[in-house]
Amino acid sequence: MRTKNSKALTKAERAHIDLVKRCPCSVCGSFSDGASDAHHIVQGDHFTTVALCKDCHQGSENGWHGRKTMWRIYKLDEIGALNVTIRNVLLLMSTRGNL
Repeated sequence: MRTKNSKALTKAERAHIDLVKRCPCSVCGSFSDGASDAHHIVQGDHFTTVALCKDCHQGSENGWHGRKTMWRIYKLDEIGALNVTIRNVLLLMSTRGNL
């Protein structure tokens, strides 16, 4: 979600975030809600977003904004999760014929 003072997304940024949200969680692999959250590593840097389920994103026990239990179990940090997200976005694009 954008803050009220942030700039509008460009067409390319919106397309990228839409692809990220179509990927499974980059930490636990779940995709139960039908859409992942796009967690920004740096606020406003829309191309460095990580696909996360609600629990791995904002869960009080498992989430990045919580105690990060799942992150420690899978030995991931934001850059490791970004690597998984990039791989999943490229796989998604290749199956759609966009590569």
